[in-house]
Amino acid sequence: MPKCSTALGLMSGTSLDGIDIALVETDGEDVVRRGPARTYPYDQRQRERLMSALEEAKRLTDRQSRPGSLAALEKDLTLWHASAVRAFCTDAQIDRVRIDVIGFHGQTVLHRPAERLTVQLGDGAMLARLAGSPVVSDFRAADVAQGGEGAPFVPVYHRALAAMIAARPLAFVNIGGVANITYVGRNCELLAFDTGPGNALIDDWMALHTGSPLDHDGRHALKGRMDQSHLDRLLADRYFSRPPPKSLDRQNFSIDALAGLTLEDGAATLTMFTARAIAAAVDHLPEPPKVWIVCGGGRRNPALMGALENSVSGLVMPAEAQGLNGDSMEAEAFAYLAVRSLRGLPLSFPSTTRVAAPTPGGVLHTV
Repeated sequence: MPKCSTALGLMSGTSLDGIDIALVETDGEDVVRRGPARTYPYDQRQRERLMSALEEAKRLTDRQSRPGSLAALEKDLTLWHASAVRAFCTDAQIDRVRIDVIGFHGQTVLHRPAERLTVQLGDGAMLARLAGSPVVSDFRAADVAQGGEGAPFVPVYHRALAAMIAARPLAFVNIGGVANITYVGRNCELLAFDTGPGNALIDDWMALHTGSPLDHDGRHALKGRMDQSHLDRLLADRYFSRPPPKSLDRQNFSIDALAGLTLEDGAATLTMFTARAIAAAVDHLPEPPKVWIVCGGGRRNPALMGALENSVSGLVMPAEAQGLNGDSMEAEAFAYLAVRSLRGLPLSFPSTTRVAAPTPGGVLHTV
């Protein structure tokens, strides 16, 4: 039996909320022992810099290029992650000597799979020096180089977690900035893809109209009335009829399409858009899931969870109902993937990213 490693996973997601950190002891295959997890939120200034980076990154044509303010942001982003690692070790009383490897996802600022281009800010070598532990970063590059979409990357970890759950088929749904689904079939077969926007459009709508970065508890959406004509136009996008695997950039959809709606009606329409896009994933699955396990920030939005429950068959439940942590699951996944990377095991598969063959990945930076 392969020796288990103690890995730390760092994930800063497309919703720009902050840095998720989780500790996992794993062999990168069947053994998963989940440890403590924390989230270290970005402050308003950090979030503004990341939003500016999304705009600046639109001009990138080379994934290694860091023009303008991107180079300074990448350095600062790495410093933020190093600070979060130190805070986590103190808060969770973790001896850094225990950490065998850190899985460092970085901040995605551009994802254009059709152009074989995906860009994550974060300096793995710098983080290894600052944290004093080996770091695996740049998880998506090998997949994209081999013809894959470069996303989603968590499905192989979802499959490991599914071993603890009896229901089949089941779906893990992560609702971050972008929403994605992992389908685990009766024989543990995997199919995964981005379903559409997650929280990103709702967050952008709220920021534009209220200055708040999210719709707390779905309060505005619950007060509003969904506009069917606007929803129909959003769901008519050709992305939804494309066969999976497939992936999205946070910027593929825009709130501009909802100009003229009130704050509450816009929130209600965008919330239903996320739910209906997730539900439409069933059209691409071998059979409807019996259970939908929801993780990511979207599971905290009662309006969104209610809309999803009304849009799919099967049970819809937050990850916590299965004894899992819906906040830390992606961070846990990149800890798990870091161990798989060290062992040369594949991180992505033809049924998850459309890559030609199961593909290892990640770049190791030693101390």
